[in-house]
Amino acid sequence: MTVRGSDLLGPTSCKVRQWASAPEELGSAIFMATQTISEKPPLSQAEFIAGFHAIGEERYHHKHPFHLLMHEGKLTRGQLQAWALNRYYYQSRIPIKDAAILARSEDPSFRLAWRKRILDHDGDGTKPGGIEKWLRLVEATGLPRDQALSGEGILPATRYAVQAYVDFVSTRSHLEAVASSLTEMFSKKLITLRVDRLRQHYPWLASGLDYFTARMTQAPEDADFALAWVVQHAHTRDQQDQAHNALRSKCDILWTQLDALHFSYVNPGWPPPGAFIPNEQIV
Repeated sequence: MTVRGSDLLGPTSCKVRQWASAPEELGSAIFMATQTISEKPPLSQAEFIAGFHAIGEERYHHKHPFHLLMHEGKLTRGQLQAWALNRYYYQSRIPIKDAAILARSEDPSFRLAWRKRILDHDGDGTKPGGIEKWLRLVEATGLPRDQALSGEGILPATRYAVQAYVDFVSTRSHLEAVASSLTEMFSKKLITLRVDRLRQHYPWLASGLDYFTARMTQAPEDADFALAWVVQHAHTRDQQDQAHNALRSKCDILWTQLDALHFSYVNPGWPPPGAFIPNEQIV
């Protein structure tokens, strides 16, 4: 008896002949199978939110050595002046960043909620906003507000990091832009600690702490809205991963600013040309 190869394959031979006669169908089936295998299922809501908290615990700037020195009372007046001056540049760009996010939305309810952030920082014409309050902190350190307003002495790394944040929210997806703001999920705890330690170790800053007391309520409100919006609009695992990565990028931007301060004013203490020089560093 003669045995043909197709007989050895049994019923499968029919399928092979069918695929051979329609190679485009075979390619489509392989592609679909590959996609099914490679696509990760979406995280549950609880897992998605837990991911943000894990990123914050690992990467938020509450653990940066410059902040640790501040909270231990080990920074000089000049180092605090450098911090207040450079941080003002970041604060001054927050409304610009938020305006960019707001302008990208076609949802009136989102714009209505998000514009609160701009008013919180710019003020509403009847009471000072966060920017004015930060200028008062600059003055409490002993520097003139005009120095902060002019940008004189700001570290180059501060400028680059802050502009990177504005560029990020302007060019990445709207979801990523909103997710990058979620560092506010962790700020209340840090602000509470900071206010306590600043009052304890640097009582001469007492007149400049209004910014922090206001943010204790503003930041959690903003974070709650942004988190709910991100959870609602991140439908796929890819979108969830993008949102997590956006938060990582924002944490990197905050950390970079403190790296520059630490290098320039703590260790090794090498401010670049044109940067602010504290009196104690002037020889």
